[in-house]
Amino acid sequence: MNFSNTSATVYNDKVVRQFAIMAVVWGVVGMLVGVIIAAELTWPELGLGIPWISYGRLRPLHTNAVIFAFGGCALFATSYYVVQRTSQVRLFSDQLAAFTFWGWQAVILCAAISLPLGFTQGKEYAELEWPIDILITLVWVSFAVVFFGTIGTRKVRHIYVANWFYGAFILAVALLHLVNSAAIPVSFTKSYSAYAGVQDAMIQWWYGHNAVGFFLTAGFLGMVYYFIPKQAERPVYSYRLSIVHFWALIFTYMWAGPHHLHYTALPDWTQSIGMVFSLILLAPSWGGMINGVMTLSGAWHKLRDDPILRFLIVSLSFYGMSTFEGPMMAIKTVNALSHYTDWTVGHVHSGALGWVGLVSMGSLYYLIPKLFGQKQMHSVKAIELHFWMATIGIVIYIAAMWISGVMQGLMWRAINTDGTLTYTFVESVKATFPFYVLRLLGGALYLSGMVIMLWNTLKTATAGRSVDITIPAVAAHA
Repeated sequence: MNFSNTSATVYNDKVVRQFAIMAVVWGVVGMLVGVIIAAELTWPELGLGIPWISYGRLRPLHTNAVIFAFGGCALFATSYYVVQRTSQVRLFSDQLAAFTFWGWQAVILCAAISLPLGFTQGKEYAELEWPIDILITLVWVSFAVVFFGTIGTRKVRHIYVANWFYGAFILAVALLHLVNSAAIPVSFTKSYSAYAGVQDAMIQWWYGHNAVGFFLTAGFLGMVYYFIPKQAERPVYSYRLSIVHFWALIFTYMWAGPHHLHYTALPDWTQSIGMVFSLILLAPSWGGMINGVMTLSGAWHKLRDDPILRFLIVSLSFYGMSTFEGPMMAIKTVNALSHYTDWTVGHVHSGALGWVGLVSMGSLYYLIPKLFGQKQMHSVKAIELHFWMATIGIVIYIAAMWISGVMQGLMWRAINTDGTLTYTFVESVKATFPFYVLRLLGGALYLSGMVIMLWNTLKTATAGRSVDITIPAVAAHA
């Protein structure tokens, strides 16, 4: 026996606890900003003419908070937890892991200050100015060193599939960030993109769609492949399908970005490539969704009593729905109706609230009791209530946006027999009002569920104690 394997392995769960708690906190903050801007879209006078709380300033704050603060912290927490368990070793570097936590919180705070002040590059999901981009790069390189260093020192020969997805997410996001954020600074708070014109738009949407594909899909599929089998106490339905899912997804996603630029100055052949790869993307996406859902084979009865499992499985149904809707909207004839309408907003939020939100919440509900030495969350009934509030909120939100979006598209393209527009733009805005009220209601319900989760998390954490799991030497050697 190798002498290094005779000592027990103590996992570094301190950084996992920190990221898990902050994921819940930032979830409440990000979703609160979302509800505020939904209210401002419904009643614009709520902004009181104050620039710092205007829709244009708060909207990028909302997207950055829910994607990078809430989603990012959930990804850090789960990836650090999963890579230790599946590799049976402690994180590669405790110091670098700690730096990723504090560095990421600093990025989030800088975003929360700079965006309302109007410091922005004006790029979707990449608004933060160059000094913050440099800090993001330092944190991300440290994240990669910790993650891949842990994989490199693993005590098991096999690399579990969840780690493939986490690894692809880390590498792809690094590539996307470095290329799209290339800029020429002119002051500490202002820079100009290194690209110009339609090339800038092309690179931005290569980045933007792959932020969805890798940050908001690949990383969270890592959660699916670890936490659903764990919670269901069943093996992954098809391990072979999971590998096919991985390679097909990461190859195809990279090419789908141009579908955001239909009917623009982008060359038509490039738009068509984006459309074709978007349609191909349906196959691996649904393969992964089916693999996750079928993991419950022989355990469907658990959905009746287990709200955590319900979060995880319903998230997959939204993943399947969003990954059908996305390719459909990428078809040029469909896009002619949907482009620039609220249908796109509905599509984004069916993925963001239904897929990313629910799988994160389910994974965190699994993690948090274990991190604080508890058998379960403080209140299982509160998890149940949260599930129904979130699900009903999502359905109200996306149904309102679908109806509003299709209505907008039809009104904008309607013409009279003499060739004049049937409706003015103001008439289309007026017609959307009731659907904006419904969106606000759905968002408020979803936020309320997140507040319940925060209460449940704090009660669980304060009732328990911080524990670092130890595995014995024999298990570490196995």
